Amino acid sequence: MRIDGADVTAEPRPGQCLRTYLREQGTTAVKKGCDSGDCGACTVLLDGAPVQSCLIPAHRATESEVVTAAGLGRFGPGGEPDADADHLHPVQRAFVEAAGFQCGFCTAGMVCTVAGTPALSALAANGPDAAHPHGTAEELKGNLCRCTGYRSIRDALAGRVNTEAAEPGDAFGRAVVTPAAARIVSGREAYTLDEPAPPGLLHVAVLGSPHPHARIIRIDATAARSAPGVHLVLTHHDVPDILYSTGRHQNRLDDPDDTRILDPVLRFVGQRVAFAVAETLRQARDALALVAVEYEPLPAVFDPEAARRPGAPLLHPGKTPDMHRVEEASRNVVVQIHEEHAEPGNDGVEAALAASAATVTGTWTTDRVNHVALETHGARAWVEPGPGGAPEAAVLHVRTSTQVPFLVRDELARILDLPADRVRVVAGRVGGGFGGKQELLVEDIVALATLRTGRPVQWELTREQQFTMVPCRHPMRVTVRAGASETGELTALAIDVLADTGAYGNHAPGVLFHGLHESMAVYRAPNKRVDAESVYTNNVPSGAFRGYGVGQMQFAIEGAIDELAARLGIDPVEMRRRNVIRPGDPFVVGQPVEGDLEFGSYGLDQCLDLVENALATGRGDAVPDGWVEGSGVGLAMIATIPPRGHHTHARVTVGADGDFVVDVGTAEFGNGTTTVHAQIAATELGVPMARVRVRPSDTATSGHDTGAYGSAGSVVAGLAVQRAAAALKTKLDQSSAGQQVGLSGEATHDGSPRSVAFNVHGFRVAVQRETGQVRILRSVHAADAGVVINPEQLRGQIEGGVAQALGSALTERMVVRDGVVVTRALRHYRVPQIADVPDTEVLFADTYDALGVRGAKSMSEAPYNPVAPALANAIADATGARPRDLPMQQDRLWELLRAKAAASTGRAGHDG
Repeated sequence: MRIDGADVTAEPRPGQCLRTYLREQGTTAVKKGCDSGDCGACTVLLDGAPVQSCLIPAHRATESEVVTAAGLGRFGPGGEPDADADHLHPVQRAFVEAAGFQCGFCTAGMVCTVAGTPALSALAANGPDAAHPHGTAEELKGNLCRCTGYRSIRDALAGRVNTEAAEPGDAFGRAVVTPAAARIVSGREAYTLDEPAPPGLLHVAVLGSPHPHARIIRIDATAARSAPGVHLVLTHHDVPDILYSTGRHQNRLDDPDDTRILDPVLRFVGQRVAFAVAETLRQARDALALVAVEYEPLPAVFDPEAARRPGAPLLHPGKTPDMHRVEEASRNVVVQIHEEHAEPGNDGVEAALAASAATVTGTWTTDRVNHVALETHGARAWVEPGPGGAPEAAVLHVRTSTQVPFLVRDELARILDLPADRVRVVAGRVGGGFGGKQELLVEDIVALATLRTGRPVQWELTREQQFTMVPCRHPMRVTVRAGASETGELTALAIDVLADTGAYGNHAPGVLFHGLHESMAVYRAPNKRVDAESVYTNNVPSGAFRGYGVGQMQFAIEGAIDELAARLGIDPVEMRRRNVIRPGDPFVVGQPVEGDLEFGSYGLDQCLDLVENALATGRGDAVPDGWVEGSGVGLAMIATIPPRGHHTHARVTVGADGDFVVDVGTAEFGNGTTTVHAQIAATELGVPMARVRVRPSDTATSGHDTGAYGSAGSVVAGLAVQRAAAALKTKLDQSSAGQQVGLSGEATHDGSPRSVAFNVHGFRVAVQRETGQVRILRSVHAADAGVVINPEQLRGQIEGGVAQALGSALTERMVVRDGVVVTRALRHYRVPQIADVPDTEVLFADTYDALGVRGAKSMSEAPYNPVAPALANAIADATGARPRDLPMQQDRLWELLRAKAAASTGRAGHDG
């Protein structure tokens, strides 16, 4: 076949799909998101028509012309060959100018779909005055984007330009194009497994447990080790017996040590039993079928309420608070918080509720949600020889899809008993994370395998494994009791949380503490109480997810606030104004919070005003005939930096060519930090952005960086970059031009003190009572982000957070039955497509944060948190029935509305 203009004669393997064939020929513009035709990341043009290459047998493409995103620039607007092979296709240029991507993993497939669809391609090429084609959503329904919220993609299709050039020294605050834009849209940006593979690459396959709880009685890998192509098969007998946590934090003691590389006791379906390493992935999988395992099934528990009762099966008996940081293993409780606070002159929550003019008690539930980063977890490891081939100086090199390369390095060194300086971890551009890559999930396997075999080793998870093996968002049951005076001031606020951490406790403490802190502290009440526990069950593990617990708890608290407002006859926005935290107030959860959290700025009042005024205009789609209309708001607060330390070291150097190199350890996974760091450095140095090159996320080239989580990339690493650039500028001002090459400035930031940021979302919706269908008529989001570093990029971050939140609010749900994950493919999980996500009007409060870089605050994950409660409040306003369970699927709402109608009919009959 002919691939991007080059003749290729390699014979496809029997049964091989076109996607894997193309990648084996070095065509890495073709991405793997699902291998089942659900996401579109692998889309190419086959004889001019867009196809998902994972569905096409490679032999069917012989004698055909295949064009990937990397080859689109070879063709002009009409599809004719173009002699300039390096320029961008008009569609690609439209995506660059509209900033129609974030992580960019989906983009190569997206531009191929658009370029191969005449109506869409012509629209992007002809600009915003071109007629919008009918069926845009239909044409692009097979291409998923998890990051953008699709508005910027629609802008690209309309030929809109959302980016701008910046004068030297004026990049900060401008909607500049990300430096990697041309490489992303042409499929040339190297994601985790896109670098050329080292010679002799081996592949990993993992055998998963068929039982939710079992002990391995006997395991024999003899036959598997003798299978063709197999180099290594390891069981729990063959690996280091070291306890650790997959969850990664600056302080490794933040998470319980309850995990092993391979464990003789299996605690969830899909847990690793053994793994094989072979010349090909098929050989590795075939070898696993030869591993003989005898299991002793153990009693299992799937309900967290049942799991903490006396007599329940214990998942981690013998784990202790001191040694393993498991608080009460005898009740399966990983972590618990029980606190109550009464201000002077108050008698506590119960007394305050009894004396309140209005009270609300209710229970809200949230289900499991999958991150669905389009790039699955994957890693590749090899050993770099030391100088002169000295084995004692050899370095274990791991290239991985991670948000936390330094924390992965440190834990790998601990598990494998290696000095940290003999482990190098690199993250290329990562295809989405959302918290899911703040874990150590694949790196331990490839590292151990390459040390044992002496060969490079790779493991790339399938989409099914992403559902069955990788931690998801914590499902929670949240009960709220709240009281208020006649004038609407809160008198008491109590919360009772039960979180299901699944089989392991990674992130269980952090999610519980963080979720409680931000959701409770945002409201003032003289009496507060917290009761919360995170409990082991034999379900798939939970972990870090965008919002880190706030979204689940805010869903409940915001619902209770709305109910109180309704009972008192007070406008919901006004009810919030009277009770939200203000500068000078203490941060109170179950007790006043001591520490480094400050009001570096405050914009919550502005955000409430902005959303209220926007909804009051009545703009948006019309209400369909026969539907009922309602509006709702929700708010959330988030600390701009995680607690307990978040450290970064940055260095800015004058290169040999006179340009500037920024070395900083923060990973880029669609969070935009690489762009922001370049803007900050260019502004400090007074130079064009084109003269700044950022080298991120390599433990060998930059100083320590805690990681890209907790939205810290701008306000922690960004501040370090600013300080380093300023230090270099001082040196440059004091030296002659001929002495400047090699000069550098270095700086650090420890993540303290920390500020707070706020978000408010508002919806106007229509609901069809007869079916439970919800239609969003208007969506508005106000963000207190301080001084905005890159308006278009931040707008995209907010829209992406809103879109992800709409998915978990309306459609996304991991179905788990008796410990078995039933939802194993994207087609059954229902990630929002382009037609499902409305445009959101994004508004910014006018604030300047005293603690942030040039007045900026973090804003990557915060937009997610107020969306579900705002939508639930709007639905309740429209129908009079309050949804208390996420997701608010159409069938669930239909049942809720039917029950309300039946209750109303019954009351009417009784009254008659």
